[in-house]
Amino acid sequence: METPERSRRGRTTALIAGAAVLGAVAGVCTGYVVQAGRPPAQLPPLSQPVVHQAKGEVEPLTAAQDRRVKTDGDLRKLLLPRPKGARDNDYPASDDGWIELADYAEFHGSATEGFVDEIGNEFRRAAATSWRVGGTYVVEIRLVQYREVNRPGASNGAPELDYFTQSDSDVDSWPIPGTNSGKVFVHHKRTADGDYEAKAVAVRGDIRMEMWAIDTKPVPKEKIIDLAKRQVARL
Repeated sequence: METPERSRRGRTTALIAGAAVLGAVAGVCTGYVVQAGRPPAQLPPLSQPVVHQAKGEVEPLTAAQDRRVKTDGDLRKLLLPRPKGARDNDYPASDDGWIELADYAEFHGSATEGFVDEIGNEFRRAAATSWRVGGTYVVEIRLVQYREVNRPGASNGAPELDYFTQSDSDVDSWPIPGTNSGKVFVHHKRTADGDYEAKAVAVRGDIRMEMWAIDTKPVPKEKIIDLAKRQVARL
């Protein structure tokens, strides 16, 4: 059975709730009346100014300005020329300046894995040159070009080369001037063949440059940096 006190409390709660609802409604109505009495605000125009097209024809880039003219041509012509006095390497990088995909894949250590990786990176073509100066100093340069339709193939292989080169504690590295991330690496210990080795890697557009300099004495960093800088400048 409901007590008089509980009944009075229920009626009081209902009255308070009703007053709150009426207050909210009154507030909304007051705001609407105030807003309706104000003058309409000027809205910005929906249309934008018409931009007139310039007259005349745009001159096409010259071959010197458009690097794609160079890189889409004979890739072998972008390789550094042999210095005076240089002769053929005993083990040339290529007979005609081109490296087939199957041959390039072998440089990965595993020909099968290398072939799959290069296909995935959208390998397009590779060119190479090599020479010997004196009886011991050998240079080899490769330019590897990628289609880069779905991925940046040229830069995909560069970190891998960096990793294996820098994993040796007896290696120092320096940046290649004029590049974003190009580096040279100089080894201070002899290889298993008894030689000293220096390497360089850089990426420009869709081309990765790979370079090796080998000698029976340590290769000066200035020597490999100069070669790498001049090769990148041709791309």
